[in-house]
Amino acid sequence: MGRTRYTADDGSIHRARERRKNPTPAEKALWSILRGSKLEGHKFRREQRLGPYFGDLVCHEARLVVEADGDTHFDEDGKRRDALRTAFLEREGYRVLRFTNHEIMTNLDGVATAIRNALTLTLPLGSAERAPPSPPRGEG
Repeated sequence: MGRTRYTADDGSIHRARERRKNPTPAEKALWSILRGSKLEGHKFRREQRLGPYFGDLVCHEARLVVEADGDTHFDEDGKRRDALRTAFLEREGYRVLRFTNHEIMTNLDGVATAIRNALTLTLPLGSAERAPPSPPRGEG
């Protein structure tokens, strides 16, 4: 079951706290492999504000946002909102990895490998070069 996406302008600090308290099963599975710096020693935070948006799981050090996409992301409106958010995040120097809830729940090891690979591709902050663009949906 998907959840409605809100931007940070929707009085969403309270909403972000609620989402951290009540994650979807896919977000819970992702968090199980990312919390406590388990993956390559990188620290991820849940439901982090990034400009007018929130990222599901964010590693500021690596400038990486990991999104768990449920049903609301696949209609035309959801695709449009995701494209706007991804474009904003990329302009801010973040890369966005998107995984469907189904991918996360059926191939968590593959998802972890894709995230690990993205972390190893990340350039240090202040680098003259920028990280490569976000991979296509569901890569991993």
